[in-house]
Amino acid sequence: MLLSLIKILAFVAVVTAATFGAARLMEVSGGAEITVAGIELTLSPLELTIGFILLIVLVWVVLKLLGLLIATLRFINGDETAISRYFNRSRERKGFEALSQGMMALASGEGHLAMAKAARAERYLERPDLTNLLIAQAAELAGDRKKAEETYKKLLQDDRTRFVGVRGIMKQRLADGDTETALQLAKKAFELKPKHEETQDVLLRLQAESHDWAGARKTLGQKLKSGHLPRDVHKRRDAVLALSEAKDILDDAKTIEAREAAIEANRLSPDLIPAAAMAARGYIEAGNPRYATRVIKKAWSVAPHPDLASAFAEVAPNEDPKDRIKRFAVLTRMHPDHPETKMLLTELHLAAEDFPSARKALGKLAESDPTARSLTLMAAIERGEGSDDAVVRGWLTKALTAPRGPQWVCDNCQHIHANWDPVCANCHGFDTLSWRTPPNAEVAMPGGTEMLPLIIGPKSTDGAGALAVVTDTPEGKDDPDGSTREEAK
Repeated sequence: MLLSLIKILAFVAVVTAATFGAARLMEVSGGAEITVAGIELTLSPLELTIGFILLIVLVWVVLKLLGLLIATLRFINGDETAISRYFNRSRERKGFEALSQGMMALASGEGHLAMAKAARAERYLERPDLTNLLIAQAAELAGDRKKAEETYKKLLQDDRTRFVGVRGIMKQRLADGDTETALQLAKKAFELKPKHEETQDVLLRLQAESHDWAGARKTLGQKLKSGHLPRDVHKRRDAVLALSEAKDILDDAKTIEAREAAIEANRLSPDLIPAAAMAARGYIEAGNPRYATRVIKKAWSVAPHPDLASAFAEVAPNEDPKDRIKRFAVLTRMHPDHPETKMLLTELHLAAEDFPSARKALGKLAESDPTARSLTLMAAIERGEGSDDAVVRGWLTKALTAPRGPQWVCDNCQHIHANWDPVCANCHGFDTLSWRTPPNAEVAMPGGTEMLPLIIGPKSTDGAGALAVVTDTPEGKDDPDGSTREEAK
């Protein structure tokens, strides 16, 4: 409002000044005479002033027309001028409009339309750093992988877009299953942008799949430095990589290096069961049963596991079954109500042929948490106490159709693994295996009861045991739980 008032007052002031000046000029006497080609013109002071103003305007117009003529000639010659800038702005406006439409088409899933708009934007803008990425993504959406790869290769030629090109080709190689080439591309992308989280994850997974544990540990360290990984998770996964490195060294029969790597993995994550078991065996080989016992006790206090019991049995492999029960008390006293503790203690008493104690140790586990292992133990107890074959067969029939209990299960895809591995064999997830009961475990085997005679044989007339308990003899071996095995014969 105030600005409008000022403008009005300024206009009024200018008109007033012009009127006042014209009135004063009209009062001035005299004038000017101009003779041109015999023609005389007499101009009053007012007319002379107006003529002078018109002359200035005319000169200004002529100069502008002359500048326009020169600009036109320069435009024709290819030089940058106001005219060229005008057309450039028009082309730029059309180009960015096409680029915007292409991005909208890409977001809406219209690949062919996005490619057409991207080509139009490239024609107007001539900015490959902007349009090539849109063209590549649109080609992928439209299913034109060849065009997409060609465009990604063009992006490699510019330092500003090289990372995008490498990443795009890497994803194509991953989709094709060419993990070797994808690994090399992931390393190159990691060099270009070491803090890029997705590149870190892809490189870490590919290095783990290719058993490049040392490289994977470096990548994991960079994830920690970049702030993309909590420190506790980094410590756990670094232990997993150290354990995997130890396993590879063990395969190469480098026992000292394997032992040291396993001990390092256990130090990084004492609750990692495979690391604890391997470290304990390393201490046993080195003649340090005390350290082995300490490692197993610490891991068992976190979560009882049959692999830990197996490693603990190797501390004194030739001991008497009763002495073994006493030595295992350091484990069985911890988590006494845990199913693994109950089954371990049951197997120890079965090896000592103390069947009443075995039944007491197992308790109601076969009814409250029936698994193939607990039901088989119950069948062994019944056989050891001289129960009828029908009773033993009943327990074995239940064992055939019962779930197997806790196993190594992938948290991502629920795939079950026979042994622990750092990478899931199904979804290739890193550090996704956990020891737990798989979902939908209550699945009965078809024809389970019909298969029973093949396992336990027909009922004998002399009451010979269909199920024998194999004691700790030269022919029998300690099972993975640190006790003797019960075999169905």
